[in-house]
Amino acid sequence: MAKKSRPQILLEYATVRTLLGSLRLLPRKTAVRLGSSAAKMGFFALKSLNRTGMRNLEIAFPEKSVAERRKILEGTFENLGRVLGEMSHFRSGTPEKLGRLMEFQIDHLIAEYEKLKAEGRGVIIVSAHLGNWELFVYAWSALHGPMSYLARPLDNPLIEDLTVSLRTKFGNRPINKTNAINNALKVLREAGILGILADVNVHPKEGVFVPFFGVPACTSTGAALLALRSNAAIIPICGVWDEKKQHYIAVHGDIIEPSRTGDRRRDIIETTARFTAEIEKLIRVYPEQWMWIHKRWKTRPPGEKSLYD
Repeated sequence: MAKKSRPQILLEYATVRTLLGSLRLLPRKTAVRLGSSAAKMGFFALKSLNRTGMRNLEIAFPEKSVAERRKILEGTFENLGRVLGEMSHFRSGTPEKLGRLMEFQIDHLIAEYEKLKAEGRGVIIVSAHLGNWELFVYAWSALHGPMSYLARPLDNPLIEDLTVSLRTKFGNRPINKTNAINNALKVLREAGILGILADVNVHPKEGVFVPFFGVPACTSTGAALLALRSNAAIIPICGVWDEKKQHYIAVHGDIIEPSRTGDRRRDIIETTARFTAEIEKLIRVYPEQWMWIHKRWKTRPPGEKSLYD
């Protein structure tokens, strides 16, 4: 990818800063509604993303009608607008406000984390682009303490600095995905928490193929490798919008202990497949809140044709 020019960087930054600043001037609920409404317009305007989303939904839900898939995809755009609207109010967030906005009914998981910590073990929170991943990590830091999180820096350094400043208000610590292994292992070996978004397509050099909605998907081996090397446990958790409650709730899968068969590659594949299956379960419950516009099945096993032609 070509390096961006200084004028391009400044223009993009000014656009994002103006958008977030304008939404921040509004009451939070109004900002979220406006963000969702604006994003839903993208459902009709962004034809390429629309095609990708519909193809993904055809792969994942072949039994659903076109109308059903289209309704899910419309929800995807609405959810992205909700993420933006909430993020615009991060600077004014307080633990009290976030305690009302994000419901963490996961006392048994917190207890398990404390047990693991007492044993000197770390925890990898594997999350997904489901619900409001930005708010989930932000609220966790305010209510349960900061975590380190793996993230690849944005290609616009000014926007990167802006997003990092929002995410880290309550002590979260970013770790650059590039050459991150030593820093990530240090966090886990000190019985800390490491957050990883593990639901995107990766290059074969970075991942393994595991089932995702019944179709092999190239998935990052990072969480499995770190868990095996540090003896950390993996907990799949996401923060989703609950329409009835009118706030977010933390939903989770089973706690995963890394596989230890003695065959390193098998252990990596099995561990990755297990947490991917837990993420899939959560997406199936809240399909309209997952980011279907990403080409999740872009990388194919050798000899297999593209699913997006």
